[in-house]
Parts: sequence; structure tokens; C-alpha cells
Amino acid sequence: IIPHLMIGSEGTLGFISEIKLNTVPEYPHKATALILFKNIKTACEAIPVFQKLPIDAAEIMDRVALRSVENKPGMPEHIKSLNEEVAALLVETSSEDPDLLKNQIKEISSSLNQLEKEFPVEFTTDPKEYNKLWDVRKGLFPSVCAARKSGTTVIIEDVNFPIDRLAEAVLDLQKLFNKHHYHNTIIWGHSLAGNIHFVFAVDFKSEHEVNRYKDFMDDIVRLVVEKYDGSLKAEHGTGRNMAPFVEYEWGAEAYEIMKEIKNIFDPRNILNPGVLINDDKQVHLKNLKPTPIADDLIDKCIECGFCEVSCPSKNLTLTPRQRITSWREIIELRNNGKDPERQETLTNSFDYYGNQTCATDGLCALSCPVDIDTGDLIKHLRTENLKPSTSSVAKVIANHISFVTAIGRVGLNVVHFFHLIFGEKFMTSVSRLKKKMFGKNFPLWNKYIPKGADKVLGDVVTAGNKFKVVYFPSCISRTMGNPKDSLSDESQTTVTHNLLVKAGYDVLYPNKLSNLCCGMAFTSKGFNNEGRKKADELISTLKVASENGKYPILFDTSPCLQTIKKHILFTNSNTLKLYEPVEFINDFLLQNINIDKKKDTITIHVTCSSTKMGLDDKFLNVAKACAEKVIVPNEVDCCGFAGDRGFSYPELNESALIELKPQLSDNFKEGYSNSKTCEIGLSLHSGIEYRSIVYLVDECSN
Repeated sequence: IIPHLMIGSEGTLGFISEIKLNTVPEYPHKATALILFKNIKTACEAIPVFQKLPIDAAEIMDRVALRSVENKPGMPEHIKSLNEEVAALLVETSSEDPDLLKNQIKEISSSLNQLEKEFPVEFTTDPKEYNKLWDVRKGLFPSVCAARKSGTTVIIEDVNFPIDRLAEAVLDLQKLFNKHHYHNTIIWGHSLAGNIHFVFAVDFKSEHEVNRYKDFMDDIVRLVVEKYDGSLKAEHGTGRNMAPFVEYEWGAEAYEIMKEIKNIFDPRNILNPGVLINDDKQVHLKNLKPTPIADDLIDKCIECGFCEVSCPSKNLTLTPRQRITSWREIIELRNNGKDPERQETLTNSFDYYGNQTCATDGLCALSCPVDIDTGDLIKHLRTENLKPSTSSVAKVIANHISFVTAIGRVGLNVVHFFHLIFGEKFMTSVSRLKKKMFGKNFPLWNKYIPKGADKVLGDVVTAGNKFKVVYFPSCISRTMGNPKDSLSDESQTTVTHNLLVKAGYDVLYPNKLSNLCCGMAFTSKGFNNEGRKKADELISTLKVASENGKYPILFDTSPCLQTIKKHILFTNSNTLKLYEPVEFINDFLLQNINIDKKKDTITIHVTCSSTKMGLDDKFLNVAKACAEKVIVPNEVDCCGFAGDRGFSYPELNESALIELKPQLSDNFKEGYSNSKTCEIGLSLHSGIEYRSIVYLVDECSN
């Protein structure tokens, strides 16, 4: 009995510490169709038919839902011209055998002959095409959230109706939306189970809006419980929004039994008090959380928390959601002028918790339903808080990159010399002492800090090879060489050059290379003017070097390329063919070189920039082409080094990589990535040297 009582996510009687899953087969052959019906009633009438067929999923979408995503990539063009009554079912079927799948498609299609459709049923078995359709389905919720008025709060509910009355129930649900003037509310759901979702936005700062919300919820409850004998929750937890109606749905006798059971296991009412079991019939109207307008960059945030899993600071300070919530609170306190002491405390704390320990890597935007990059907010705040003196220093550095990188190489060589003479223990102790004395202003040394880089070869190779490529070595790879006891004696720039020549390329270098920079080092700290200036300068020089895009351009550091691509997107001036190492090797070099695979197991780390550019698969493909076994550690996303931030705030890098070393056994000797500073942090917290993927390909090829 007890295990059957421990259901749901509410923690009403306790919490689930361990779960055993019974899995279902994931068949290799799949087919998907977006079936358009004359109206939602007809679409619902197809559900009882589908329940008898080999269908894995059938997602219902009303016309408002379709309209919210009709401009998304993957949606058929004719969706835009549909009338207001049309509804859709997104259907998937799968099989172990391709011939059996064909039969299933025929069976499903013929079963709909008697129902009115806008277009003939067309299934696709192309993974790219059906994945687009399912991505569109996943985008329904985000699309509505993004379109809502700033300052409103998103409410999502899920109810369940009997399948044989689903059509009638959905029509009644639409009438309630109109009655209460929620006009942009969408309906979708897992229709095979009678599960219906709907989303609407409420301004909880307005008493009128709260009353409208109350009346709407009362009508919803009566519709589901009284008219259709359905369920107020279809798949998600009851929560405080539906807790006042549990007794109404189940009856007084059943509710009293629930309370008795709750009291037996939780007599002090400490397990999620008020969730599901709550005698306050107005609790859904109390402690309402308004959404203050804080900044255009984050106002669409619905605080769902999808962003948190990939954040490098999640176990150290704040997650993206917490950063946004904290900043909203600070802005609200500033605007209403109340509690200045609390405002000052929050603002001061936010500098470290929100600003300094944010890697601004942008991975949060990939999992955010409304595409918010919290890093953009932090960079914006850094710009606002710049001091004139630091801006002047940034301008000088931007104008003298050649001098700065030269000084950097000398400094690294001096530190490397001391490392050779005094050893690791002495260097570590002295560095920690100075870090303690000077704080963030003193970079923390570690044994993987490299010596200065070799001189870039820099001369145009005119060997008359079949191919030509413009090679742009980043300022980081022009400055940093390899650490003590490295697996390689040559700098990354030399290895990249040699690999290109080996693959049959003439290598061209941009003019005035030593003073070029992508600008990321400036924009990440808030120096936007200097960042834009360096980016414009680099693009201009690369246009000349590549003869306005005639030749491909190779960046040897992934974050630099992503920075320039983003800049080009804003300036709308793309005539260049730009690549970073993984993509260029995968698309061009592998076909021109012979590979002798390594027998050792290697590990790779896909940087944030590569992930954002969609290069995960290509990275793995290159690694597998060069090694018998490749491991990609789980739950290791952004390394947290964040350019040079890992030197000033090493705790961010350490926290981000806490899951790395436990997944790498003593058999691992080599790791590969595509960003120099990331590789320093990865080496430090894994115990093995990480190098550019270029080294691996060069060593394995001839």
C-alpha cells in the first residue's frame, strides 16, 4: 500500500530517493505526420480510432497553437493560410522493421478516410524532417511565453477528459477562454490519453486580473469535475493552484481519508505543507508572485529553471534563473524605494554571486524556452558599471594587442622558468599566498599554466598546392604555448600550420596579424566599443586575406569564431566562409589525409561555443576518426574557465568540473578540446593534459 501512496512530485508523504524505471523499446524506424483536420472536433474524433492502431504518440494542437509556431523552421508553408477552425494532430508510429512501418503508415492513413481533412495525410521517415516537426511541438510553450506582455506571469495547467467526450470538452474549454477574455491561450496535449494542456498569462499586480483569474479557475474546475467527470491534473503535480479543489473533485469522504494518511506519516505537517492537502480554499489566490519588469534582455523569463542544468556556477553561487530572480528583486526595490538597506545588501551580494561568477557562456539560452541568454544581462551590467579609468586601459590594450601579447609571452616564459627551477610545490604555495593577499586582482597559478608560444610561422606558403586557406591564430594561441611536461613541444599555431600543409593546403595569413583580435576579451568584460572595434578590424582584414570570401578562413580557437559569427550576424555583412578546427577538419581535412588510429582511450570536451554552433557531432566524428575509443564525460558542460576568469575566480572552474575526474580512470592519458584557456582548467581538474584537437589529428595523420 505504502509504495502506491508515494506518487506524484508533490512530496505529500515524503520524497523519492531512488527510482527503478521499466523502459519501452526505442524502435529505429519512425514516421511522423502533421495531420490537419477541418476543426478540433474532427481531430478529437480521430483519437478513439488511433487508440486501436500502432501509434506511439498523437499530439493535438488547436489553431491558436499552430499560429504561434507557423513561422518556425520545419512547419509546412500552407499552415499560414489555414482558417480559424483548423486543428492538427502530430502523429508518430515506429517499428523494428521498415516494411512493417510502411504497413502501419497505410493502416493509419486509411483509418482517417471518413474524417474531414484539410490536406491528404503525408508521413515522413526522414529524421531531419520529423525532428523539425517535433521541435516545433516542443516550441509551443516557449512561443506563447515569448509573446506574452512583459510583467505578466505564465500559468500552465493540464487537465484530463474522457476520450469519448474529448471533442466536446475541448470546445467547451475554448468557450471559457473567450468568456474570460484569455484570447491568446493555446490548447495542446497528449491526446491519446485525453491529456489537455493550456497556457495563459496573468498580471498579478492588478486586482482586476486576479479576480478574473479566480473566476476562470472556478469555471475550469466546474467544467472538468461536474460536466465531464475528468481529472483536474493529468500528469503534473497538483500544487497550490489546484489544492483548494482536491476535496471538491474527490468528495469529502475520500478527502478525509487522504488527511488521515497524511497525518499518520507526517503528523507535524513538515513535508511540503499545503501542497495537495490544504484546507484554505483561497490558497491559489494568496502569495501570488508578480513578475517585475527589469530589463528587456530577461523580461520574457518565466523562471521555469530549464536553464539551470548546464550552468557552471549552479553548485557555487547562482543559476541563471536565480540571477534573473535576484535582479528583478533589486530593480523592484529600486523602483518602489522601499527597504533601501535590503536593496544595498542584495546589490552588493549580487556583484560576486550574480556577476563575477557568471561565465557568460550562453549555454543557458540553448535550454531556455524563450531563448534568454542570462550572460547578455551580466555583460550589459558590466558595461554599465565600468569606470572611466578601466575604459581607458581597455582602449590602450585594444590599440596595442601586439605589444600586450609580446609582454604576455615574456611573462609566461619567466613564470615557466621559475616553475622549472623551484618546482610545483613552491610555485603553488607562493601563488596561493599572493592570491590571499591581493584577491581577484592576482591570477592563481597552476602547473598547467603554459610557457610563451612559439613565433607564428606567418609567411605565406606558396607551394602551389591545390587548396588555399586563410589561417587566423587567435591572440591566446599566439601568446600561450605548452605547459611543463607537455606531450608536445610545438605550439598550437605551428601544429595547425603543419597539419594544413600536410593536407595539401597553401596557408595564407592576414596582414598585421600580431595586432588582430576577435574582441571577445573586451566584450565579455563589458568593453563593448573596444570589442566591436577589434571585431570590425579583424573582419575587414580577413576579407582582404580571403579575397572577399574566395578562400575559407580557419580560426584555431572556437570561442573566437563564435564571437565573430555573432558580430557578423548583427552587422549583416557575411561574405566570408568561417570555420573553427573541428568543423574544418571534419568537412575538409579528413578526406585529404590518411589516419592511423590511436589505440589509447581519449576524452574530449566540447566547448560552449562549439555547442552553440552545433558542432557536437562533428567533434565526436573527428575524435572517433583518430582514436579507437572516445569518451565524452556526462554532466560536464561549460568548464567555467570563461576566458581568463578561471585565473581570478578559480572556484568557478573547480565547481563546474566537479563531475569530470571521477569519470576518467587511470587509463586516460589524453584529452582534447578547442579553446586554450578551457584546456588549462580541464587539465587541472582532470589530472591529464588537454590540448587542441589539432594535435590529435596531426599526430594520427600522414
